[in-house]
Amino acid sequence: MKNTLLTIALLFCLFSIQAQDTTYISLDKLLQQVETNYPSIIQYQYNIQSIQAKADGAKSWMPPTFSTGIMRFPYNVTMIKDKNDPMNQAGIAFSLEQMIPNQSKLNAKKSYISSLAEIEKSKSEWTKNELRREAKILYYNRFVTEKKQLVLKESEEILQLLITTSEEKFSNNQSQLQTIYKAKARLAELNNMLLMLNGFIAESNIGLNILMVRDVNTSFRIDTLVVPKNYSINLADTSSVSNRSDITALNKYIQSMKLEQKVMKIGNRPDFGVRAEHMQMFGMPNQWSVMGMMTIPIVPWSSKMYRSETKSIGFQIQSMELEKQTMELMAKRMLSDKLTMLSYENAQYQSYTKNIIPAYEKNLQANILAYKQNTGDYFVLLDAWEMLLMKKLEAYDKLFNILKLEAEYEYEKEIK
Repeated sequence: MKNTLLTIALLFCLFSIQAQDTTYISLDKLLQQVETNYPSIIQYQYNIQSIQAKADGAKSWMPPTFSTGIMRFPYNVTMIKDKNDPMNQAGIAFSLEQMIPNQSKLNAKKSYISSLAEIEKSKSEWTKNELRREAKILYYNRFVTEKKQLVLKESEEILQLLITTSEEKFSNNQSQLQTIYKAKARLAELNNMLLMLNGFIAESNIGLNILMVRDVNTSFRIDTLVVPKNYSINLADTSSVSNRSDITALNKYIQSMKLEQKVMKIGNRPDFGVRAEHMQMFGMPNQWSVMGMMTIPIVPWSSKMYRSETKSIGFQIQSMELEKQTMELMAKRMLSDKLTMLSYENAQYQSYTKNIIPAYEKNLQANILAYKQNTGDYFVLLDAWEMLLMKKLEAYDKLFNILKLEAEYEYEKEIK
């Protein structure tokens, strides 16, 4: 009885695992999981929180300094016992010192640190864009590969039927033995192609599972209907590249450098401080003192540092501006390239689906009919079958190129 219950439990667990493993995942759901679970995205979130925490304390003051010590102690310590000796000036000093930073410096420092978080946000969005492109290409690769599998299986059924027909004719001396061997060789090649496609699917699954941060062997179903979006071919439509996250990150980096430059510019403004001191005297009345302090950063050996740093950051800003222009030009070029290639790939794919494949299908049907009527050649029939199969596979290659180009176009334009 226990063994029976254990067997039922194991079967139930197995069925549960299989049910989980065959979960359907649409492309949108997959992209959402990638953007949520991938470690580098979470890393950016922690970086942003770290910078924000640092910015919260940017306007804090330095802690006060407390000091104490003996002062004016004679080497002849017996003098300390004589309270009336005017030379007895020994005592213990207690002092408390607090520096009061310049408020404009604190405000500039906080603005600069806060700007670093904005850079991280833009970099996070661009990383998401890169992950979306990779995930889409892997997803499209599996989709097209599965479509190729269906084509191969359909062609396998047709070829198996041709082999059966040829063997029947051979028994009636209406077919040649070499034609049967050739057909069976083609059948074996089909099986090899199916194995190769299974490898491509497994490779895509591993990549997608890694992007979703799951076990690499987890199986799942994907959408069986993916169609091209047919983006309008407008080569002038490159104005939005300036809003891309990578270019925005660079622009925010330039703004951050300007804030850093401001920090250096106002670095020559004075800071203030106050020092209160109490002297507990042994032979004299107790004494106290209060002193104010001010830094003098305008002296030559100090102000030169601020001027040189400000000048250096200015040159860096000019360099980054040119880098941003270069990135915008490259983005516009890549967008134009993708749109141009899309137009040609779409035209070729339409030619395959509307003209080439229908013509080869009719050619195969005509050869099958002729062979059944004993007026056709079996080698010609095999060639017709093989050409149709090849053209269908080529059509799916074109479809994958279109989907891949669209994914790269969406990457260049950062379409979510």
